[in-house]
Amino acid sequence: MGEVKVIGSISSLFCTRVEWALKLKGVEYEYIHEDPLNKSPLLFKHNPMHKKVPVVLHGDRAVAESLVILEYLDDTWKESPLLPQDPYEKSMARFWAKFNDEKCLLGAWTACKAKGEEKEKAIESAKESLSFLEKQIEGKTFFGGEKLGFLDLAVGWIPLCLGVMEQVGEMKLFDAEKFPSLHEWCQNFIQIPMIKEALPPREKLFAYFTTIYFLSLAAQKQ
Repeated sequence: MGEVKVIGSISSLFCTRVEWALKLKGVEYEYIHEDPLNKSPLLFKHNPMHKKVPVVLHGDRAVAESLVILEYLDDTWKESPLLPQDPYEKSMARFWAKFNDEKCLLGAWTACKAKGEEKEKAIESAKESLSFLEKQIEGKTFFGGEKLGFLDLAVGWIPLCLGVMEQVGEMKLFDAEKFPSLHEWCQNFIQIPMIKEALPPREKLFAYFTTIYFLSLAAQKQ
């Protein structure tokens, strides 16, 4: 069906979710490492609008944005479907994936880099967003039920790098007492062999988040 290449970065949680999807579907691919702080002409060529990873090259096609890529992979390789077949359940998976990225992930990063009173407000807001995910996973093995799927891969940033964000931002957002179901899901998700083998080293994630943390602080002072 054509050669598959991933333009990505080991420190990008968005790239990791794409790798998870490819491994889940058994798709062979070549990984082209991109330095997010020193972007290449190849990235500019295939994602000139946003100039961000990940980008999947499939033959002569280029697909950008991680959630869009997941849907493309799901439509192209039918094995191990990521999205539910039921239209309503499919729309809900898309809704919560978007909520996860725009509210939970962005909220955690906002809390990480905030200072003073703004930090406390950002932490409470991020916790509130996470509480909605907690309700979605209550009583389930995976977000879609009994099978690993689209929303699990989207929410995979929590066991992947939320702890790193907490360390860099000197804060606490996530614990087993407040989010028992989500915490249990994280422990189970991270132990799945296919998931575990694509995890980037924690020290690389820490170095990356530390770098962009200080860059964001410098930008705020300008």
